[in-house]
Amino acid sequence: MLEALIFVVFPFCMLFAAISDMLSMTIANRVSVLLVVVFALVAPLTGMDWAAYGWHFAAGFLVLAVTFGLFALGGMGGGDAKLLAATALWMGFNIHLVEYLVISTFIGGLLTVAILAYRKSALADFTGHNPFLRHFADQTTGVPYGIALGIGGLIVFPDSPLMVWALERLAA
Repeated sequence: MLEALIFVVFPFCMLFAAISDMLSMTIANRVSVLLVVVFALVAPLTGMDWAAYGWHFAAGFLVLAVTFGLFALGGMGGGDAKLLAATALWMGFNIHLVEYLVISTFIGGLLTVAILAYRKSALADFTGHNPFLRHFADQTTGVPYGIALGIGGLIVFPDSPLMVWALERLAA
């Protein structure tokens, strides 16, 4: 049962956040809340020691503090900030958090360049009314960075502590 929660909840939340941000330019609070609650309940049941558990929460709080500052300065959306922090909670204070941040930043940069090029192209005039592309074509909106955060999370998740635990349990 624990393995199923680990295999399903995190990937579902990453996909939901990416698609939601693409379609509506918002990431619902329930996505981040679900990630935090499931981690808080499942991690101790996997045998994670309390020190490691605390460090995972410290990673989440640190990322939340930094991203909240960026949100206050207008550098990122609130949903992105909360999703980053909730994902950091799952990764913990280790190399996987760094991998997640670097990969998401790289994908986000590519996404931003692609969207800016698309917005300046004639193609945006023809496809800008499509529900999947309307925010990409709209010059007045930002970049739906939740797409990059979701993809980055899915790329790094197989090496995250809970996923490694779940895979080891299945292999045994």
